[in-house]
Amino acid sequence: MSKLRVVELFAGVGGFRIGLEGAGHKTVWANQWEPKIQMQHAYNCYSKHFKDNFTNINTDINDVDIDKDIPEHDLLVGGFPCQDYSVATVQAQGIEGKKGVLWWNIEQILRKKRPKYILLENVDRLLRSPTFQRGRDFGVILSCLHNLGYCVEWRVINAAEYGFPQKRRRTFFFAAQKGTSWYENMEKQHTEGDFIHNKGFFSDEFKVEQDVSLTLNLKEDIKNIADTQKISDNFSYHFLNAGFLFNSTISTKKVIPEYDGKRTVLGDILDKKVDDKYFVTDNAQIWKWKELKGAKKKKVKRKDGGTFFYSEGSMPFPEPLEAPARTIITSEGGQTPSRFKHIISDPKQNKYRTLTPDEVEKICGFPAGWTNTGMPDNWRYFCMGNALVVGLIEKMGKTLSKK
Repeated sequence: MSKLRVVELFAGVGGFRIGLEGAGHKTVWANQWEPKIQMQHAYNCYSKHFKDNFTNINTDINDVDIDKDIPEHDLLVGGFPCQDYSVATVQAQGIEGKKGVLWWNIEQILRKKRPKYILLENVDRLLRSPTFQRGRDFGVILSCLHNLGYCVEWRVINAAEYGFPQKRRRTFFFAAQKGTSWYENMEKQHTEGDFIHNKGFFSDEFKVEQDVSLTLNLKEDIKNIADTQKISDNFSYHFLNAGFLFNSTISTKKVIPEYDGKRTVLGDILDKKVDDKYFVTDNAQIWKWKELKGAKKKKVKRKDGGTFFYSEGSMPFPEPLEAPARTIITSEGGQTPSRFKHIISDPKQNKYRTLTPDEVEKICGFPAGWTNTGMPDNWRYFCMGNALVVGLIEKMGKTLSKK
């Protein structure tokens, strides 16, 4: 089995690390920094579970000295925010990304360290942002990776569609440096119609229906993939939920998940004993929860004086225990009624309650109590709202061990 040295950026409470080390890989450096707060709860949780003598683990990524602080590694991983990735031309300096946009920190690390592989996670809307130039942001990222000598494969994965107890949809993209086995695999196989289905990085662990029609090649301006400025200024495209970049060829298509294994649902992970503070007993609050979950249609006035109707469908009240949970949000938990937070009918007491921090951790694939390291409950929920589904990463880690 191939054991990779991993650098973990924007580490949170260690979701990437748990998954990858479960697959046999070794984290050699990690960085976690929550800006504008004094108490670094996520870092404290990470450092308590992983007792390393890392340097700069709790430092603003902008202050990290890439050459001195970050060791050589095989795989760079991280979940970074969806931002405005447009670029600007700077005299005598070429392309420069916007300050505060964390993609450019990743790009600088890749430029200096050149790891063999990259595995990154982002929200699913990355593929279609911004709204006024659909696909530009992902196009900029692909252009950067192309110029650094990587081939790239991406897939939007909803964890619940592969048996996990959360409907969390995220874009994952895997990149391989020229000269690696994964690069050679794509070089040999990418022209085949079944590459995404049977021969790509995601195909073993995340199977899809066997439609082996040719993938859709992008329009002519993709020949400018190396010109990051031109991509930023002019490129737009509707990227689908699977695809790849090899040299100047980009192909993308819609795939449909295929899974017949065990499925875990919300009812499977509920705690047997629950503290009274998680129960909602006030009738006025219960009524408000119901109201917020209901369908809505209201007339809205535009700035130009015109009007339109805003509508939204109903959401389950209470949450069905026989289905996976919806996406865990950073404001999960607490007694305050919300349209988006979970409220269930406790199967033992037949009373309404919110999810406990331990339950939310299990929904994300962490051990129960993982964030019970001294942080308040609202931060435990916050950390899980920012986390990923650990089991997906372990599957990807196992795939990386095969070559």
